[in-house]
Amino acid sequence: MKYELIVWDWDGTLMDSTPTIVRCIQDACRDLDLPIPNDSMASHVIGLGIQEALRRAVPSVSVEDHPKLVDRFRFHYLSKDHELSLFEGAKDLLWDLKEKGHLLAVATGKSRKGLNRSLDFHDLHEVFVDSRTPDETFAKPHPGMLLELSESLMVPMGKVLMIGDTTHDLLMANNAGADAVAVTYGAHPINVLKTENPLACVANIPELASWLAAHA
Repeated sequence: MKYELIVWDWDGTLMDSTPTIVRCIQDACRDLDLPIPNDSMASHVIGLGIQEALRRAVPSVSVEDHPKLVDRFRFHYLSKDHELSLFEGAKDLLWDLKEKGHLLAVATGKSRKGLNRSLDFHDLHEVFVDSRTPDETFAKPHPGMLLELSESLMVPMGKVLMIGDTTHDLLMANNAGADAVAVTYGAHPINVLKTENPLACVANIPELASWLAAHA
């Protein structure tokens, strides 16, 4: 077993949520008469903690309006997150990896409350041995999430693999000294992902499963 610990991003990697998050960012801006970021800008910030994501998506937002923008985003997202689904085949892949003996964890830009709600809804608490969100440590691309998971699970970084759909995930892995695989069906396009030199770029869950079977 090359990778004892496989760490997963959530939105855009396991959950098909990128279009919904983009719309919620845009709707929140519309509510407050703020400049509305285009789809490319809104999707680029996915994976960061919500505070930093909205600052980057709407750089003109004032200090006074920023908490309102966060609140409006959460309002729109919470009204839709129960409708979101995992990518087809993702749940089966996770269980298969667990049964093969890999430790699985989550490193996400979601809030702790949001991640727990998703884990509950999709009945995935038993699959993952640990998780990190920006509520308890540094947000991506800081290496803190991976460093803490490596330490808490006593797995050396050389046996840690990060899987994500954004350059924020890949940069976090690079900063931590971990290997990474990029999925190209999420928030960031393949040409952008390749700038961070992932081990592979995979186009769908079956392709990811095949790569892991051969290399993990």
